[in-house]
Amino acid sequence: MAENAEDDELFWIEPKHRGIIPLNDVHVPKRLARTIRSGRFTIRIDEDFEGVINGCSAPRPDRPSTWINNRIRQLYSELFEMGHCHTVEVYNKQDELVGGLYGVELNAAFFGESMFSFEKDASKVALIYLIARLKYAGFKLLDTQFVTDHLEKFGAIEVNREEFQRRLERTRVRLRRKFSSMDLDLPATGLLQLVNQTS
Repeated sequence: MAENAEDDELFWIEPKHRGIIPLNDVHVPKRLARTIRSGRFTIRIDEDFEGVINGCSAPRPDRPSTWINNRIRQLYSELFEMGHCHTVEVYNKQDELVGGLYGVELNAAFFGESMFSFEKDASKVALIYLIARLKYAGFKLLDTQFVTDHLEKFGAIEVNREEFQRRLERTRVRLRRKFSSMDLDLPATGLLQLVNQTS
């Protein structure tokens, strides 16, 4: 992280407690499921990294400055070019990028970095599409760094550092499929079934 966008220094955070969303215990709010079924949004994967990181770093009323500085942009852009960083992009009917997220894949773990929304529910839709993709490919861990009220609605929990390390150890396995392998044309009903599926 950086203190703000103007600060070129980076620092690492290893909190005593870490936020995760257990992939076998995801909750999709009913209203959000209706939004997904409505077809209001179109989803794309790994097409507009710049657009997503710009959205994530844009000032908001509750956050006038951002922790995403130029060095972070450069490093994650390089990870994106190498195929380790991924984006989930949400477009409206006018084909405008209105929400999304990005994060990093490492073995069977996905580390969510940041998300944004310019239209109601857009970031939430991105999260559900991310979870479906992770489950389809056989990921074992979705790290959210921290637990927020927003993420708690989807089943996010806090684990201590030792438990997080144990879960991280279990991600040293080969994925069943690539992150990019899930069909984007999967019907909303099938997508929601996949997200709610337990194993």
